[in-house]
Amino acid sequence: MAETTTDPVRLPPSPRIPKLLQGIGFVAARERAVARLARRHGSEFVLNLPIFGSTVVISDPALVKEVFTTNTDLIGRAGTLGEVLGPGSTFSLDGRAHRARRKLLVPPFHGKRMQAYEYIIAEEVRRESATWVEGEEFETLPSMMRITLNAILRAVFGADGAALEELRELLPPMVLRASRLAVLPPAFRRDLGPWSPWGRVETLRRRYDAAIARLIADARRDPHLSERGDVLAMLLAARYEDGSSITDDHVADELLTLLAAGHETTATTLAWAVERITRHPRLLARLTEEADAGGSELLQATIFEVQRVRPVIDGFARVTKQRIRLGDYVLPARQVILVSISLAHAAERSFAGAGAFDPDRFVGNPPENHSWIPFGGGVRRCIGAAFANMEMMVTLQTLLREFEFRGTYADAEPVRSRGVASAPGRGGRAVVHRRRVTQDVPRPDAARVTA
Repeated sequence: MAETTTDPVRLPPSPRIPKLLQGIGFVAARERAVARLARRHGSEFVLNLPIFGSTVVISDPALVKEVFTTNTDLIGRAGTLGEVLGPGSTFSLDGRAHRARRKLLVPPFHGKRMQAYEYIIAEEVRRESATWVEGEEFETLPSMMRITLNAILRAVFGADGAALEELRELLPPMVLRASRLAVLPPAFRRDLGPWSPWGRVETLRRRYDAAIARLIADARRDPHLSERGDVLAMLLAARYEDGSSITDDHVADELLTLLAAGHETTATTLAWAVERITRHPRLLARLTEEADAGGSELLQATIFEVQRVRPVIDGFARVTKQRIRLGDYVLPARQVILVSISLAHAAERSFAGAGAFDPDRFVGNPPENHSWIPFGGGVRRCIGAAFANMEMMVTLQTLLREFEFRGTYADAEPVRSRGVASAPGRGGRAVVHRRRVTQDVPRPDAARVTA
């Protein structure tokens, strides 16, 4: 755990590259840029980045653990997602306010409540995949986007009917535009009128707020509200230790946060999973056999490995509030720290043969918390991690049971940035055929397996 110090500042090495070139390289090819610098300078170095400025990049598990476990009075949040999602988002909160909010958000995503969401996921998978055309190559990413969006709107927002249709139409363009602008300097997030980039986001946000206000009003009129299992109902019933409730505008911000954090990232991971397993036909055959038998161990290991080799988020930004000692370094106050997921996941010291896609490394051997970090860690670990994992398990298990995916030895799809998240460059393309005989197998145990 990091601690305060009065020792002189001592930073990791910094590349002798002009700041402008560092910024261009990071924006244009983040993963390749940091990998190249890590080969030259080691697992820790300093970059000058757009938005963040001087940034200490780390990936060593020991230092990652220190950052994730240090008191939030010493290391706090950094980045722009808070201003994009709203002041009531957990991305905007820090310290005591963040801890209190997190305490209210954790229960809906754990235990038996998770099992109740499983049927929603399977239903959405079957609804979407019913439109798939056999024998023709297609992009799976759009389908995965619709599956995860509809699942979150039903399980988290409690939306149905006209409200579901409205949010289904409204949210994808809003989240995508906001995601792309979130990684740009603040000047790009100014409302210069309804046709400016941020003006369009603001227009969509006002429509979103109005839709959520109607959902909240409908929920409060529901005589069976206390019996509902959706997250919106639970947030309305939740109370802080002093007996106060979450304000309606903060509920809207939190729902948007849960959607932004879990919709696109889960969908792109699912598209990457299809891209990866279809390029490993022997693994694909084993996964199909396991799904038919009602098992999930290899599938869970495969999801872990997909998240390792194709992380959809580059890293997590934090900022020091005081001068601290972090490992062998001394960081000044207001120093930005970037925990690099791609570097941590590519480290041979943590994953032997790290360059290979090998799900068997995780069979019976779950990943270690501070070397495998797609969901972050510590008090800011993704609240919806268990939900996302369950969603991926149920989606893939359902598809493997109902479709035969054609294996391929085609070249890997390139990584394409979608703003905050990175997706398969060709959309996770696949060719499928419906399986004519689907075995009657035991109910999937995916909801009881968590990351």
